[in-house]
Amino acid sequence: MKAKNTKKRSRTDWKRIDSLRDEDIDYSDAPKLGPDFFAHAVIWPGPKKQITLRLDPDVLTFFRKHGRGYQTTINAVLRKYVEARKRQME
Repeated sequence: MKAKNTKKRSRTDWKRIDSLRDEDIDYSDAPKLGPDFFAHAVIWPGPKKQITLRLDPDVLTFFRKHGRGYQTTINAVLRKYVEARKRQME
């Protein structure tokens, strides 16, 4: 049985894109970011560490129901918990 090619062909007109000059690009949907934005920007914590974590089955089922990216969601929930605890300790 031959594998089916599921890769979709791009509909982007790359020749037109490549011919654009910087001044021809419309940035209206991406406003310039000033010092205020960067003062409140979140610092990237670095690469993630792979671990083994034991979770209750119902907790794991809850997060998996949200589909792809559930591990990232678990990380985000844990990060909010850490941030809240740090604020309590200040």
